[in-house]
Amino acid sequence: MAKQNTVFKEAFNRCLDILAGSDTLPSEPELGARLGVSRTTIRSILARLEEIGLLTWDKRTKVVLRKPVPGDFFPDDETDSLAEIIERSFMRRILAGGAQPGMQINELELARDIGTGTTSVREFLIRFSRFGLIEKRPNSHWVLKGFTREFALELTEVREMFELRSAAAFAHLPEDHPAWQELDAIEAVHRAILADIDIRYGEFSELDERFHLLVQKASKNRFIIDFYDIIAIVFHYHYQWNKANARTRNANALAEHLVYIDALRSRDPQKIEAACRAHLKSARETLLQSIN
Repeated sequence: MAKQNTVFKEAFNRCLDILAGSDTLPSEPELGARLGVSRTTIRSILARLEEIGLLTWDKRTKVVLRKPVPGDFFPDDETDSLAEIIERSFMRRILAGGAQPGMQINELELARDIGTGTTSVREFLIRFSRFGLIEKRPNSHWVLKGFTREFALELTEVREMFELRSAAAFAHLPEDHPAWQELDAIEAVHRAILADIDIRYGEFSELDERFHLLVQKASKNRFIIDFYDIIAIVFHYHYQWNKANARTRNANALAEHLVYIDALRSRDPQKIEAACRAHLKSARETLLQSIN
């Protein structure tokens, strides 16, 4: 179950949520549809529920013995949302194929690789397709249209508008807002990576996503936060398909982030805008270089 382990744990926790609010469980097909996972994963979930004494299970007969307790759940740090799992698998597949226009993506194969249901994969692909990067074809097939220069320029233009607004909003968060503590934690990781940059430079892309999402959330604008998904996917993964000068590029970006973080703490609008614009300009250039 190594490949499906995270899918299993995430779905198992959601199944416990269902049990917490009900004295019965639906049929296997219905439970699979509700959790968005394969029948094999459902059977693994039922086997574990029986193993920890939550129910007895004999073919179609399931008898709930008790309500779940906190110790029954897998810890949060061992589970990712199904959307995150599908996104990672989707991008891995694209990267393995060189991210070339015309590349075929089969939703059935993708679902089988992840150990999830095709409905969840299809929903992700439909959502991703609205940005014009992939296109639906008959028989569960999709085609990658490619990360063109024009697409990158349009994306960065919108990113800059949204992030400048979000960064300005960040400066007005109250002192006791949890975002300031998260900013402290993010800064500490930046300094730790820079102190060991030769070994840890590859960790930058995930940290980059974490930092920029924190800034975007300060906007409290659901459309900005929702749009960040596509920004994160493209900017996160372009670091992986262009490895040229990765150490130097990531070290520079980490240093820019620290200047940006310092500006956010200052709450000075001009300082924040200058740091934000300088970093986004660099990000735009590295994205365009990766596409070229």
